[in-house]
Amino acid sequence: MALKQSFSQKMEQKLSPQQIQLMKLLQVPTMELDQRIKQELEVNPALEEGKDVEEDEFEQEEYEEESGEDERDFDIDEYLTDDEPTYKTSVNNKSKDDEEKSMPLSSGKTFQELMLSQLNMQILTEEEVLIATYLIGSLDDAGYLERDLESIVDDLAFSQNLHTTEADLEGVLEHVQELDPPGVGARDLQECLILQMERRQDGDITRYTALKILEDYFEEFTKKHYKKIVAKMEISEEDLKDAVHEIIRLNPKPGGSLKSSSKSLQQVVPDFQIMDEDGKLVLSLNGRNAPELKINKGYKQMLQNYSDGAKLKKTDKEALTFVKSKLDSAKWFIDAIQQRQNTLFSTMTAIMNYQKEYFLTGDDTELRPMILKDIAEIVDLDISTISRVANSKYVQTQYGTFSLKHFFSESLSTDSGEEVSTREVKQILLEAVGDEHKRKPLTDEKLAGLLKEKGYNIARRTVAKYREQLNIPVARLRKEL
Repeated sequence: MALKQSFSQKMEQKLSPQQIQLMKLLQVPTMELDQRIKQELEVNPALEEGKDVEEDEFEQEEYEEESGEDERDFDIDEYLTDDEPTYKTSVNNKSKDDEEKSMPLSSGKTFQELMLSQLNMQILTEEEVLIATYLIGSLDDAGYLERDLESIVDDLAFSQNLHTTEADLEGVLEHVQELDPPGVGARDLQECLILQMERRQDGDITRYTALKILEDYFEEFTKKHYKKIVAKMEISEEDLKDAVHEIIRLNPKPGGSLKSSSKSLQQVVPDFQIMDEDGKLVLSLNGRNAPELKINKGYKQMLQNYSDGAKLKKTDKEALTFVKSKLDSAKWFIDAIQQRQNTLFSTMTAIMNYQKEYFLTGDDTELRPMILKDIAEIVDLDISTISRVANSKYVQTQYGTFSLKHFFSESLSTDSGEEVSTREVKQILLEAVGDEHKRKPLTDEKLAGLLKEKGYNIARRTVAKYREQLNIPVARLRKEL
């Protein structure tokens, strides 16, 4: 058998550790940046907070083993005489003591924690508490129990060595469904709404009618076949209208409402602020995006101490290597923070100039079509970098605080050939749906016709896509009595 040897050549692009660190920092929003910096400060003693002051320069001296041979693989002088980063790590248009205006909100418990805290108010055996805890832990984010009881019976036997039956679980589930918020523990939407309406029964005929609709005519209700309900229940349209009003006040996602409120309770801190000063837009970075960091003097002093010594022992060299690695890491991190600041500022400047008319007026119709590529070409950065900057970042304007993603949209052409933003079309759709007659809501076809009259030649299926993106139900589901 003959052996054949061949050579191949290929090019690969690999990111350095510093570049990877920068990419990760670009994605971090302002609120999380503080925590990220604290983590770095904890693991790297060569890095510390505070404004850097002018350092003394040290002279390099040779380090030799007892044999007299220099076996060092790095130059200490690089660390002793290298100037500290010349950039400032604080924004020069904001004082450290300036008030950071944001939307501070407190955090709260999850709905699972809230439910577990209520278990001690129920009269349950030790085994039932264990089952109830498992059921609560099995609820999804909206508060529903989507897993069937048979599977949970098997799980309890396998993981908890607890042998039970579906009937036992059904009984415990009833106790779980008595907890707050009302409606949690349901296995579908109908059961969720019924659980809530049952708690509202107080002898009122309207609420009783609403409960009967949910129990006996739920399919007709969801499809808005109101005439069928009126005929079958032998009630008036006015009675039905009152009952439906009671139903729509219920919460279809009892767990999700607490989850979303918990999200909203997280503090939103804008990364940028744009002010209109006599028709001129002024951009500033949140001071938290550029904290003051510096190299720890003690670590440079350690190198100085080594330089003052005559010879290096093995343990000294190990310590020297450790100091070098920490100094490298600290310098890389400080540089990455600065690059993050520069990238954020240049990207937001490009967005501000591109959408100047919007930031001056606050009118959504003034938003120009803008995609990531447009900004990437202006600032001469990769599209993926712009995407990282836009991710989870917010800008505070005189018209409100918005996510950077708000300003990106595709384009379409009007009958006159003008390029407009799809956001402008969506705004028209929102206004049209808001002004429609609720007894006869506009269909997608009619909405397409309305847009065509305004010069936007858009197909019905495109209107349907925009409507879904705006979370607007179809016309039949928007119909009111």
